[in-house]
Amino acid sequence: MIRIAITEDNAIALKSLEEKLAGFNDIVIKHTAKNGSEILENLKQNPLIDVILMDIEMPVMNGIEATQKIKELFPQVKIVMITIYDDDDYIFNAIKAGADSYILKDTKAEKIYETITDTLNGGSVMSPSIAIKALQLLKGAVHIKSSPKQETLLLSDRETEILEQLSKGMTNKNIAEKLFISPFTVKRHIENIYKKLQAQNRIDLIEKARREGLL
Repeated sequence: MIRIAITEDNAIALKSLEEKLAGFNDIVIKHTAKNGSEILENLKQNPLIDVILMDIEMPVMNGIEATQKIKELFPQVKIVMITIYDDDDYIFNAIKAGADSYILKDTKAEKIYETITDTLNGGSVMSPSIAIKALQLLKGAVHIKSSPKQETLLLSDRETEILEQLSKGMTNKNIAEKLFISPFTVKRHIENIYKKLQAQNRIDLIEKARREGLL
């Protein structure tokens, strides 16, 4: 079973999310909260949560601040930002706070479920419009200092193929289908790429890959 918490102050949006997830038998909603402070208290009482679906704009404590605190106290919990906002500041701040994935509220039920499972498997999912803006943020960075290279980073041909697909915002499942390999194989290759580039999340990975000339 996948244990879910939803942090959402809008009752209609909360109900919509609950209805979207109701069709998946392996999803169990353990907590709902109206703000970041409330979800923190819930986690302190019961930290056995796999994924939090986190809104951004909320009273008392917003989703970005809550994400940062949760990652400090409960680093094993995955956080999917699910919001109406796709502007640069929200994307950058959410990633910086430690969000694992970032999707929009109008995402269909099947895609939300896929995002949850991909995130649990170590992926970092973004809605297409978010992925494009995230890449634009990276391309617009002008004051990045590269650390001295001790050795040339080498990726296998397959790892390079997968890295290219990651840079397009594709999910593990989509990559597996495109390259005709299993999702498990994709996951293992992604883990190797993360280790080689010493990256913390997908944005960090793509940024380092570009700096190293791998993309």
